[in-house]
Amino acid sequence: MPQIIVLFNLKSDADRQAYEHWARTTDLPTVRGLSAVDGFDALRAESMLGGDAKPPYEYVEVIRINDMARFRDEVGSETMRQVAAEFRGFADSPQFIVCESLG
Repeated sequence: MPQIIVLFNLKSDADRQAYEHWARTTDLPTVRGLSAVDGFDALRAESMLGGDAKPPYEYVEVIRINDMARFRDEVGSETMRQVAAEFRGFADSPQFIVCESLG
């Protein structure tokens, strides 16, 4: 099953509480509602294991896809274009990595 991993930091002028509220009330339920999505988690990075270093990214998203072609169609909807525009207002150069499970 394909998965999309999204790594990002917030823009310097973005409010963390506003982003997390938006993620809980808009992003998560909307993306989870897509028929091509089996699951979607948004995670806040807290620390690096075994050290005091700051994680290179503040947030990680994991989107589990059951049909990549259908997902591409669904993200083109007006609703998803609006959600994506709102996301771009918060996220600074997000990295979208398409992955496939090894087993």
